[in-house]
Amino acid sequence: MLMAKDFVYEYEKEKMTVYTSRDLDDLGKLKGIDDKLIFEMKVVSEVLPFRVNNYVIDQLINWDNVPNDPIFQLTFPQKGMLKDIYFDQVAKSITECWSKEQHKELIRNIRLELNPHPAGQLEKNIPTLNGQEVQGIQHKYTNTVLFFPSSGQTCHSYCSFCFRWAQFIGDTDLRMAARESDQLQQYLRSHPEVTDILITGGDPMVMKTKKLRAYIEPLLAEEFSHIRTIRVGTKALRRR
Repeated sequence: MLMAKDFVYEYEKEKMTVYTSRDLDDLGKLKGIDDKLIFEMKVVSEVLPFRVNNYVIDQLINWDNVPNDPIFQLTFPQKGMLKDIYFDQVAKSITECWSKEQHKELIRNIRLELNPHPAGQLEKNIPTLNGQEVQGIQHKYTNTVLFFPSSGQTCHSYCSFCFRWAQFIGDTDLRMAARESDQLQQYLRSHPEVTDILITGGDPMVMKTKKLRAYIEPLLAEEFSHIRTIRVGTKALRRR
């Protein structure tokens, strides 16, 4: 009988391959899929980021049930992810071969219309330290601080329902990320009421263990004894 551990061991021998919108025309599993569906995926992926890997494609999707397969719907772009007015504008830009500059401006305007950071996240939840904003941190709740390490602002595979898509489009004006953890530590020293840290992204478990350790280990020192919980927001399983 094949055990789960045997499956993991066998699959570990394969290197992870990542696919993005650039690969939609050449992805073998999509051969035979309706051209209209492929075009719809291309249109949506111009606005909302698309990223999937070979494990999801080879092991999790039932290609005999596409497009109804739930994992396919979870990872591949679908027309309903955009309002018709936005979809039609992007489709027109593609079919009429607008200039790169015109297309880029259209996409940015649509993304801003989609409200990438609702509830004033970039204005109301960014804390300050000595009168300056602390980038890559959100302090929404009295006891909880969210930390966005720059190395963890991507995922092994993006979900079609993701509300953090603005982290993945390469726009520094919309992206929340901290290059290092020194400011986080300084902020926590000044806020002993904080008991919970949520390291989030993206998916912080895309980071190498060395980088993840560099963020977490300093928080285990006695001076941060008020920190009772350190959580990592992830959907990835990690094995040593």
